[in-house]
Amino acid sequence: MRQNKYDNEAFFNKYAQMLRSREGLAGAGEWLTLKKMLPDFAGKTVLDLGCGYGWHCVYAAEQGAAEVVGVDISERMLAVAGAKTKQQNVRYIRTAMEEAEFPSGSFDIVLSSLAVHYIEDLHALFRRVNGFLKEGGAFVFSAEHPVYTACANADFIRSASGDPLCYPVDNYFYEGKRNCVFLGEPVVKYHRTLTSYFRALTESGFAVRDIAEPVPPESMRLFIGQGAGGVKNVQRSFHVESFLARDERGRAHRAQCARRQEYGDISDDVQRIYRGVREPSLIPPRGAEGQFGAPFEHAVRAAAVRLASARKKGCL
Repeated sequence: MRQNKYDNEAFFNKYAQMLRSREGLAGAGEWLTLKKMLPDFAGKTVLDLGCGYGWHCVYAAEQGAAEVVGVDISERMLAVAGAKTKQQNVRYIRTAMEEAEFPSGSFDIVLSSLAVHYIEDLHALFRRVNGFLKEGGAFVFSAEHPVYTACANADFIRSASGDPLCYPVDNYFYEGKRNCVFLGEPVVKYHRTLTSYFRALTESGFAVRDIAEPVPPESMRLFIGQGAGGVKNVQRSFHVESFLARDERGRAHRAQCARRQEYGDISDDVQRIYRGVREPSLIPPRGAEGQFGAPFEHAVRAAAVRLASARKKGCL
C-alpha cells in the first residue's frame, strides 16, 4: 500500500482544521493563481489525481465538465468528498494516484493539487498521465515549492517576538526522499528542483505552457500576520509551484524527437550535474564555497556545446 496518512484519525482530524479544509478553494492561498491556468471545462472529461475533499472536482463540474473522476487513496477523504458533492456527473475512485488505471485517451484534462511531491517516481506518473490524456489535452498540477521541500523539517527564522524573518534553504540540489513532519505527524516527501519538474514533463511528452509561483491574496497575508500560531501551516501552504502542460503527441513533436535522436539525450549532462545520480562526483561537495572543480566544469562545457549544436540544427 502506498503512503496514506490521511486515514490516520489523528492526522485527518488535524488536517480538517486547516483553512483550506474548512473553506475549500477560497482557503487555498494558491487558488487565484491556479484558477487562471485552468482550461475551459465545458463539455470536457476531467480527472483529478489526489482529489482529497473533491473541491476541484466540484469546481470542474460547476464549470460545465461533462464527466469528472476524482482519485484518492484515502477512504476518509473520499467520504468527505462524496458528502460534499451534489453533481451526478462526478464520481470518486479509491486508489493510489500512481496506480490509477484508465484507457488511453480517456480525458481532456488532468488535474492534481499538492500531491505529486509525495510520489517517488515522478517520470512514471507523468508518463501515465500523458497516456490518460487525449491528444492536445491539458495537465495542470501544483506541488509544494522545492524551496520548502529541500530541508525536511526547516522552520522560519524568527525575531525575538516570534515574527517570521526568513526561511532557510539547504541541500536544494540534493534530490530525493525527505522524512518530514506535517501537522505533527511523520510523512515522506520527495524533493526535486524546479529544473527536474520541468524536465520530467518534457521527457514524458508534454510541452510546458506556463509555470507560476503563487503569492497569497492580501486577506491571507493579513491572516498570516496575526501571530506565530497560524504562521507555519498557512504560509507554507501557499508556497507552491503550479504548472500547465499540454500533451504534444503530434506530427511536429514526433519529427522533432526524430531529429533529436542524432544528438542523443541532450539533458543527460545537465541531469548528472544537478542530480548527482549517475555521477555524484560532478556535484559540488558540501561546503565547497563555489569551487566546483574540473569534472563539474567539463560537464557544463560539454552540455553547452551539445545544446548549441542541437539548436543550430533545429532540434530545439
